[in-house]
Parts: sequence; C-alpha cells; structure tokens
Amino acid sequence: MAIKVLIVDDTILYRKVIGDILKAEDGIEVVGTANNGKIAISRINTLKPDLLTLDIEMPVCNGIEVLEYLRENKVDTNAIMLSSLTRKGGDMTMKALELGAFDFIPKPEGGSMAENQAFIKQNLIPKIKAYARHHSIRSVLSGRRTTPATTAAGPSRPAAAPASDPSKRIVTKKRARPSSIIAIGISTGGPNALTRMLPMLQAPIGVPVVIVQHMPPLFTKSLATSLDGKCSLQVKEAEDGEVLQNNVVYIAPGGKQMKIIAEASGHGKVKITDDAPENNCKPSADYLFRSVASLFKDRVTALIMTGMGNDGTKGLRLVKRHGAPVIAQDEQSCVVYGMPKEAVSAGVVDVSLPLDRIAAEAVKTLKNP
Repeated sequence: MAIKVLIVDDTILYRKVIGDILKAEDGIEVVGTANNGKIAISRINTLKPDLLTLDIEMPVCNGIEVLEYLRENKVDTNAIMLSSLTRKGGDMTMKALELGAFDFIPKPEGGSMAENQAFIKQNLIPKIKAYARHHSIRSVLSGRRTTPATTAAGPSRPAAAPASDPSKRIVTKKRARPSSIIAIGISTGGPNALTRMLPMLQAPIGVPVVIVQHMPPLFTKSLATSLDGKCSLQVKEAEDGEVLQNNVVYIAPGGKQMKIIAEASGHGKVKITDDAPENNCKPSADYLFRSVASLFKDRVTALIMTGMGNDGTKGLRLVKRHGAPVIAQDEQSCVVYGMPKEAVSAGVVDVSLPLDRIAAEAVKTLKNP
C-alpha cells in the first residue's frame, strides 16, 4: 500500500519540484498540496495523508503551528520538515522535532535547478521510505499490543534484547578498567532520543561524552543549545582544539568530521577536520569511534542508537577488539532500526536495551568491572 503524502510549502517551485520527485517513486502517492499551514490543516482533515513534507517558515500558519495542531488533536499524520540552512531555521527545526516531527531535510541553497532537485531526492526519498517502514511496523505492533503483566512490585520492565549472535560476536579480552569516555553514534530520531536519554546521565558522571548526530551545519549548534537547557551535564557543540572535560557533552559540528586525539598532558582533545564523508555521513560515527578506540582502548563505552544506514559498525569493530562495552538501542524504541541493527548483525554489540535503560547501563561501565 502506498504512503499518502501532502506537500506543504509556500513556494510554488518547491511544491512542483517535490511533487515531481515523489510522483516518480513507487510506493508514494501525492494526495495534494497546500501553500500555507491553514490550508494544510483543512486538507489533512479531508485527504487523511500519512505524512506531510512541511515547510517551517510560511505565512498565515507556519509549520510549527501545524505540528501543534496535529499534537493537540491527536491526528495520526506525521511530518518531514524542510528548513532553511540558517540558525533560525535550526532552532525552529529543533522545536519541530520536539513536537514530534519524524525528521527534516535542509532546503538546498545556490546550485542549479538540477543540483537542487538531486539534493532533495537524495535526502527526502530515503526518509519518506524510512517513515513508511516505521509507520507500518508501528501499526502492526499497536494491533498486537496487549496489557503488560504486572506484579505486586508494579509494571513489568522491558527486557534487554539478546546481544549479538554468539556465532558472529568478536572475541575480546576481558577488560580490567572502567570506561573514561562515552561515545555515541546516532541519526534519524536522534534529537528526541537524546532529549530523553541525556538527562538520565545525572551530573557528575566523571567522564566526557562525545556524540556524532547526523545533521547539517548550524543545526548541531541549535541541538546542543536545546539539550543544554534540559540536562544536568553541560552540552555544547565541539570546538577544534578544546581539551575534553568531565561532565561535558560534545556534539560534532554538522558538515565536519570529529575525532579525539591525545593532548600533551595525556587527556583527550577534540580535532575537527574537513575530511571526506564516510558512509555518506559528515560527521560520521565510524570516524569518531575509530579515534576513541585508538586513544582510549578498553576505556570506552560506545552507544549506537536510532538511525538509518550502517554508520558506526566499522568503528565499533575496533572498539570491541579492545574489549570495550558496546550498547545498542533496541528495535522497539528506535525510530529507525538501521545503525543498531547493522551493529548487532556484525557481532559488535554486548546488549540491546530500550531507550530509557541505556543511560543506567552506560553509567555501570564507568565503575570498576
């Protein structure tokens, strides 16, 4: 069954470009267009789309107001946001994701018409198809859902999923030291997952946290600012040359690569580079994991969380060879079970956990084994 999409944008050119791209794809049905949020709300109620491509900045009624309407009225329609590559656009995108938007893509700037069309197609189609899979799985799960068993102690807790298949698992030596850094790779669904998980890391945890969240330039600054207001740990966009401090979360800048190198005193130091994308990602989780595995050996705790693709798996192989722990987000709590699934399949994961149990498990690894 095709996923039904309503295109919402105040620019006729974008409505046409997106419409032409989507109509050429199997499994996607364009049910209509709207040039502002007020018209979109009216058409949502009549056309019943599964998904919106939703411009953020529009006259009359903007994309944020549309999302607020969907939430307040419990409408079973989600959105992929289209946002300008500006700090304001980044801030509004963070607000949209907090309101439940599935994901976003930046609007291309400059470039020829053909280049802009190719950019939109390359970025939008995979996210629509990821949402279609997510929506289908969620529908199946909701149909099967039953009341969980309870005991005198209260509701049952979600069980940890099995670790990677033992036949595929990389054999490692047992480590004798606690972790002195947490490294996280995350993508689609990441801002909301981090908003829930990072506040559970209550300061002081005594180690730094480094994160690759797949995002374009400017958006990672907005993400860091948003998270900093919600966490007891300090959260900031990483800067080249700064020495890692305990109880600080460093988010890799969008459009750059981030690695951790040795500083003269022996502490880790941030190195921001313009190296090529890996797995079509810049920043890349593989790039980060490879560096922390080299510098910290078995003193790393690596988390691989919700996201499309396989970024992170190669770097986690190196982490595991040093005997360091790897925790994956489980399928049920992922928006997109791609990156964790690839890591589990590769045999580099020790345990898969629901989102609300990851922080506590990570903290355990910061103590003596």
